[in-house]
Amino acid sequence: MHEPYNAQMSMLSPQGRSFLKMHGLGNDFVVVDARSRPLDLPSDAVRRIADRRTGVGFDQMIVVEAAKNKLADAFMTIWNADGSEVWACGNASRCVAWMLMQESGKTQAVIETKAGLLDAQAAANDLVSVDMGPARLDWRDIPLAQAVDSNHLPVTVENLTDPVGVGMGNPHAVFFVDDALSVDLARLGPILEHHPLFPERCNIEMAQLIGPDRLRMRVWERGAGITLACGTGACATVVAASRRGLIGRAADVVLDGGTLSIEWLKDDHVLMTGPVALSYSGTFDASLLP
Repeated sequence: MHEPYNAQMSMLSPQGRSFLKMHGLGNDFVVVDARSRPLDLPSDAVRRIADRRTGVGFDQMIVVEAAKNKLADAFMTIWNADGSEVWACGNASRCVAWMLMQESGKTQAVIETKAGLLDAQAAANDLVSVDMGPARLDWRDIPLAQAVDSNHLPVTVENLTDPVGVGMGNPHAVFFVDDALSVDLARLGPILEHHPLFPERCNIEMAQLIGPDRLRMRVWERGAGITLACGTGACATVVAASRRGLIGRAADVVLDGGTLSIEWLKDDHVLMTGPVALSYSGTFDASLLP
């Protein structure tokens, strides 16, 4: 069971800027509540906070702002550790949804992102489910640099070839391999991330079928590198495996940090269910902020 959420943890200190350190399966985040006090966050400040030796350290930094859409409870802005902004992050969405539900006492929350509205709800065993929206399969929507069949991308680097392209609010290329653990992802990930076919760079997944409706996946995230888990990557992997006929439309995805349950619904939306953890709360020193 999670410890009861203390709403004071999201209140802003007059001496500095408070934050929560959270993670989903080891994919870790700094979450800042900027609903009542806006935060102008340049990329160099993001990089300072992301430094795991002299800052706080994270895979992504999340700024929670007042919702622009009346249907939403809050707006979520997402920054990678390298200071680049992205539009979607599945594990962070669960963390923010949990925070909002703890504050409201409700079992549902709606998060607004630049990729659209995300519906979240509490699930059994302290899990959180988020509808990550529809999988985008057209080359223009992923996006890719040219018109190609997204089920068979013309990308080959050494012995890695023929990935599936999927857009989940951010671009993904899923490679199916015999052994996900044997791939030198630290070396090949950055090469694939910057392949010319991906004008906005790309998240790279190595996926292995390990049982009926069960996949092993490792991920290289653009702007963050190897992470222990990636929610949108798990969603993209199930969609890709289903398109290739390896599974049905639902599977468990085993990541370095744990397991996510993913279902590609009949309306093409992708439902992701997994755990949330609150590590600690803190206050930034002024030297880390603009």
